Amino acid sequence: MIRPALLTLSFTAALAGQALADPASRVVSLGGAVTEIVYALGEEDRLVARDTTSDHPAAAEELPDVGYIRALSAEGVLSVSPDLILAEEGAGPPEAVELLKSAAIPFAEVPDGFTRDAILSKITTVGAALDVPEKAQALADQVASDLDTALDGIDASGKRVLFILSMQGGRVLASGTGTAADGIIRLAGATNAVDAFEGYKPLTDEAVAQAAPDVILMMDRDGDHAAANDQLLAHPAISTTPAAANRAVVRMNGMYLLGFSVRTPQAVRDLARALSHVQG
Repeated sequence: MIRPALLTLSFTAALAGQALADPASRVVSLGGAVTEIVYALGEEDRLVARDTTSDHPAAAEELPDVGYIRALSAEGVLSVSPDLILAEEGAGPPEAVELLKSAAIPFAEVPDGFTRDAILSKITTVGAALDVPEKAQALADQVASDLDTALDGIDASGKRVLFILSMQGGRVLASGTGTAADGIIRLAGATNAVDAFEGYKPLTDEAVAQAAPDVILMMDRDGDHAAANDQLLAHPAISTTPAAANRAVVRMNGMYLLGFSVRTPQAVRDLARALSHVQG
């Protein structure tokens, strides 16, 4: 059985040690992965607001938006009178989170992570906070089964993948280890082409060439951080790679690809299928 991670429940002194008389009915969800889980559990009627990253399912966008998860206003979150705040680890800024944790409202922090077990832990943690542990365990079991069979009939092994977060100003900002991008590449059975550092860092032209990716992986988005395929593959360093030779660029919705939530099994399968079709 997957056990929920430890919940952070913050109360004022007046409420310390007292259990809620009834399950929370006015829930604010902060983080796209958490919101997806709430909907997958069938508990969406309890939501009264969400953050900007919570854009799936489409119905979530009809809820009031209290701001970007890493740039929250405590006043904005509290303005919807929640009786439970569900927040992904990493919500911020720290001072806003501290204010929320000190308010007279339970605050449940859902640990982040980029592995199979991390996804299951998120589900059971959200289920525990919403007081629906049986539903959460059933959902976790289903997601675990889906993850275990996601690569059936698909082989993406041997593919070297370079995840590029941004091409702003012509600089390649890429993923090393310990990131959501690294985690999804591994779950898809492929290899992260960059393993010399953790996190996201700019790469020199030499480092890009040495990475020799078979595939470039990016989020499907517009704006300054994006780059059309022709522009991307014409970059002086990228143009020397096997990915450029095969015009192998895979783009996927960012939350779907990197959310590590209930849709991840299908995202893994979609990514692995796309990688398996690349020559080389």
